Amino acid sequence: IMDNELNVTYITFDGHVEVQKYRYLYFVIMFTAYILIICSNSTIVGIVVINKALHEPMYIFIAALLINSVLYSTAIYPKLLIDFLSEKQIISYSACLFQWFIYYTLAISEFFLLSVMAYDRYVSICKPLQYPTIMTKKTVYVFLILAWILPACQFSVGPLLIANKKLCYFILKGIICNSTIQKLHCLSSTVLNIYGLIVFVSAVPLPLLFILFTYTRIFIITYQSSREVRRKAAQTCLPHLLVLINFSCLTTYDVLLARLETDFSKTVYLIMSLQMILYHPLFNPIIYGLKMKDIFKHLERLFSRDKLN
Repeated sequence: IMDNELNVTYITFDGHVEVQKYRYLYFVIMFTAYILIICSNSTIVGIVVINKALHEPMYIFIAALLINSVLYSTAIYPKLLIDFLSEKQIISYSACLFQWFIYYTLAISEFFLLSVMAYDRYVSICKPLQYPTIMTKKTVYVFLILAWILPACQFSVGPLLIANKKLCYFILKGIICNSTIQKLHCLSSTVLNIYGLIVFVSAVPLPLLFILFTYTRIFIITYQSSREVRRKAAQTCLPHLLVLINFSCLTTYDVLLARLETDFSKTVYLIMSLQMILYHPLFNPIIYGLKMKDIFKHLERLFSRDKLN
């Protein structure tokens, strides 16, 4: 749809049609979910920031991962909530490209942060004597900066390549701007497909292989150690593995959704899209809040103090 006066191209979302009948109910549900995401993630980040005992690389990386979840949700929820209250769900092509860029940049950052966390656990468990000299504050800050800067640099080329491409379709399946945006173009770009494949390999399989390698090394070493060492390793590594498995499965859904030519029903598109934006940002704080012993202790103190007051 072209607005000739403003020279702006608009795209209509197709996935919202399924929820228009109960749009106010969905608005309340999604608004509540967004508040829960912000509060749950921010609470754990606040606990890490306030308590000096948690100013260690492992907890700093957890806080960074949860901040990433908040940013990820904020890139999606405000527009989604506006759509639920609107008769027509439209977005300008430039805004759609921006949401697409933010959505995947932060998703790639998640894999990078999980890789850094795996490396931190590897050094801590397999090279404990060298840990203080390897995981210095400077090293931690460099890892954090790279985890956000590298994905942004990697993915920025994609939107630039298709910003001026001609559109033949103006209806986007789903409820957010993701990889399905490429199906709107009149001609598929070979250059973009090759570049996308390179970005995908460097952003998903390579970090996954690195994480699997580090945890394999950890399990081999801890298996040969005492029961106490195995218990401590399991306490710190299990939450990371659960988050990794969960996020990898959801990412697979998202990639397949964009690549498969099968015409899923609108309900299936809606459910699969909601998995990434609803389930995952709430999963992280629950796992780290319940499974990380030190964080759980501080959460217990916080809520028991609130009850007493």
